Amino acid sequence: MLILNMGILSNPTWALNSYPSSPPPHSPDPSAQQILLTPQDTKFRTALLISGLTLATGLYGFTSWWDNSSSQFEVRQEHWFGQDSPNGGADKLGHGFSAYTATRLLTKGFQWAGHDQSQSAWLAGLTSGALLTGVEIMDGFTAEYGFSTEDALMNLTGISLGILLESHPTLDNLLDLRLQYWVSKDARRLNDYDPVADYSGQTYLLITKASGIPTLNRYPILRYLEFAMGYGTRGYQPTDGTDSQEKSRNLYYGLSINLSQLLNDKIFPSQSSSLNTVTRHLLEYVQIPGTAVLLKHKL
Repeated sequence: MLILNMGILSNPTWALNSYPSSPPPHSPDPSAQQILLTPQDTKFRTALLISGLTLATGLYGFTSWWDNSSSQFEVRQEHWFGQDSPNGGADKLGHGFSAYTATRLLTKGFQWAGHDQSQSAWLAGLTSGALLTGVEIMDGFTAEYGFSTEDALMNLTGISLGILLESHPTLDNLLDLRLQYWVSKDARRLNDYDPVADYSGQTYLLITKASGIPTLNRYPILRYLEFAMGYGTRGYQPTDGTDSQEKSRNLYYGLSINLSQLLNDKIFPSQSSSLNTVTRHLLEYVQIPGTAVLLKHKL
């Protein structure tokens, strides 16, 4: 899905954040106190994290998704991003984005458990992969969903991207995968306010940050710019079921503002502050509406 120029990984000594007020996102916080964990502590926390996630996923699935299960396993072909596919493929990007976000957040969880960065990224990927594949298999025994090969492959794509960025800070400083959401006209018209299913309000963006390019990072203004390209559908969901809504699949491209970099340089410069931490992590996954100028190309 994503073709990345791996040549940028050959020079790990890039001074990606040479601008004095902005230390690299992966640089350690000198004020943070290190908590020493014994091997037994690490094993306990790891088991607690995995078992807790498994239990929570299972309980939510049985109460929300699998209440209409059957003994017959069904595979459904959803035809990726075609005009006649369900949701125009926006749900496929939703799967990829969810798997990507889960992997990155779980990496922090396994670091809490006492694993190093590399181990945490791989454990997060394996755990996400096992849980999401299990969900897809259980979907196969329901009349409503069925097992989707496309969903399973998009989950693995998102997990792979998450592991890649967590394992290579240089690449992580250059790229973000974000979701921009604004309640769609269809959702307001139908009084159906569900951000997860409101595909008409979702736009998925791959962001290239100028702050991750040394030549541009040195300039106080240019370092806050980003190039954005993405995909979104309109008119598929939510729907009134009459098939009267105009459906469109759209590519987007344009410029956005690196709001995280701007806030943490000018407003929350201390890396030890909670607001710095929140904005730095949240804005890695969320594109705030109004911070990007995007051109649209209908497919």
